Amino acid sequence: MISTSNITLRVGKKALFEDVNIKFTEGNCYGLIGANGAGKSTFLRILSGQLEPTGGEVIITPGSRLSFLQQDHFKYDEYPVLDTVMLGNARLYEIMKEKEAIYAKEDFTDEDGIKASELEAEFAAMNGWEAESDAASLLNGLGIETELHYSLMKDLAGPEKVKVLLAQALFGNPDILLLDEPTNHLDLDAIAWLEEFLIGFNNTVIVVSHDRYFLNKVCTQIADIDYGKIKLYAGNYDFWYESSQLLIRQMKEANKKKEEKIKELQEFISRFSANASKSKQATSRKRALEKIQLDEIQPSSRKYPYIHFKPDRAIGNEVLTVESLSKTIDGEKVLDHISFTLNHDDKVAFVGGNELAKTTLFQILTGEIEPDTGTYKWGITTSQAYFPQDNGAEFDNDSTIVEWLTQYSEEKDVTYVRGFLGRMLFGGDDGLKRVRVLSGGEKVRCMLSKMMISGANVLIFDEPTNHLDMEAITALNNGMTKFPGVILFTSRDHQIVQTTANRIMEIVPGGKLIDKITTYDEYLENDEMARKRQTYSIQTEEDD
Repeated sequence: MISTSNITLRVGKKALFEDVNIKFTEGNCYGLIGANGAGKSTFLRILSGQLEPTGGEVIITPGSRLSFLQQDHFKYDEYPVLDTVMLGNARLYEIMKEKEAIYAKEDFTDEDGIKASELEAEFAAMNGWEAESDAASLLNGLGIETELHYSLMKDLAGPEKVKVLLAQALFGNPDILLLDEPTNHLDLDAIAWLEEFLIGFNNTVIVVSHDRYFLNKVCTQIADIDYGKIKLYAGNYDFWYESSQLLIRQMKEANKKKEEKIKELQEFISRFSANASKSKQATSRKRALEKIQLDEIQPSSRKYPYIHFKPDRAIGNEVLTVESLSKTIDGEKVLDHISFTLNHDDKVAFVGGNELAKTTLFQILTGEIEPDTGTYKWGITTSQAYFPQDNGAEFDNDSTIVEWLTQYSEEKDVTYVRGFLGRMLFGGDDGLKRVRVLSGGEKVRCMLSKMMISGANVLIFDEPTNHLDMEAITALNNGMTKFPGVILFTSRDHQIVQTTANRIMEIVPGGKLIDKITTYDEYLENDEMARKRQTYSIQTEEDD
């Protein structure tokens, strides 16, 4: 168990947390949620001991081992991958190295023998003999192939490092597990594996994530940070959302009834306070009026942008024809003779583990790069708006946000442009910020504003939820599902893919394309059934 007693954290004069008292118990997975800047990651750092609070204390059951997801992707560059995972249990790893050093001695003494015996006993009690196989199992589950287990961390790609650090946090069955955005940079297979791991995990988990589907799948309780306080709700994210909205509605309805009663009492008092025969009744109603207290409804610190993509013209029947596109990058064939035709009502999710392949396809279709072979043709009624995964070049200038967005708008009136920015939470002087200094989330909201103001009837998104908070993701999800045009997109957000896509295209290893008209959940179910049939077939052949 882990709990806090009067935790307070002040940054300058501002209190990020004020007298927070909360208890996280064994057997529960807590989703820690809140608006951007509410302090989710900061609170995890306080719980893990990486950050000292201004006041209060964190209390952990004696003997409990706490593990957290490391954010420094270069910290273990000189360590082998397997060792990096086992470092998740520092004491176990220390014992392993102590044993190795003792057994490597040429002048092995009696004292060394006694020490080695003590270490072996402690090692066995910690299931040390299974450590390497357990670490390898975690790595394989997350998609790190066995041939990489003995590579150095510095030789791995960024997404692979993320998986190794996640395996490190999960290693050794920690009593308390703290995960800050564990699904970031994970492919969909790895996310599905992590979901199943956490569902079967019996200790305490506290997780920060912007993935609503993930929170719904793994969480038993939600810890909501708002205005420096943390309130617990039983159930998953959707249950929290419904119950919190219901509570606000109930309080508003109760206040409405109280206001009606107040008005009724005030009218009676005003009419009869000077009437001798009614004076006692008027006095009685004054006392009743004084007792009525309206419930204080504090507005949430959450702010939802308004994302609405409205095409300037309807799209025709001829949308896009792709014929035999191929592309090789750095010796890897990422697209191999890909062909497909888009219909006027298609919303296509591109899936598959090779992010480079999907990004490359989008870059070809938007004219950023040329294919090695093959052709593509957009219909004459189409207009495209593109959200690239790497949008840094867009903001490498000294324009203000208003100036930056105006260049993409046919209507150059500043009031019109500011209207778009206001809906995207850039109010007041925010429009005068230089785009060069914007945060990741602000840049994404600018890019979405650009897409909205374009009036395009074909939208292309390459991982648009990166850097967005839960509220913006929800708004984007709504905007995508309501859009009447064509969408091509990639996203790690399961809920966006499931609620938006009516067609799934998977780019498999080698660059070939699998094209299915189906929902995402149906696609995953059929894919899982196919894998089971393949496994059964292999086992049957081995038995023969």
